[in-house]
Amino acid sequence: MKKTPPAADPDAYVRALRGWRKETVAALRAAAKSAADLEETIKWGHIVYLRNGPALLIRAEEERVLFGFWRGKRLTKIDPALKPGGKYEMATRTFVKGDPVDAALAARLAREAASLNVQLGDPTKAARK
Repeated sequence: MKKTPPAADPDAYVRALRGWRKETVAALRAAAKSAADLEETIKWGHIVYLRNGPALLIRAEEERVLFGFWRGKRLTKIDPALKPGGKYEMATRTFVKGDPVDAALAARLAREAASLNVQLGDPTKAARK
């Protein structure tokens, strides 16, 4: 995997993509932006949404797009396709070529992720305790 400099902003991130990955990221991004009052930024090389700390991310890779949540383990009842892993309470859903994006489900997940951060605080600070 070759290293490239991170995109300057989320719009540039999407513009740099092609084909199904661009379509998938655009659909997930639209759902997240419509769902809750989230700050959208580029962090760690991908799109991150903040609400009282990081709540969710969208990351395009060569063969997949990840839709991840810092408190995703708490969201698996809403979407059983979320797979736990990593630090904090992370869980991600993987999209590959041909997978449709359910905009209503993506928006619900984003809304719930933002709500959990409002209720419980910044997940990165909670993990340090």
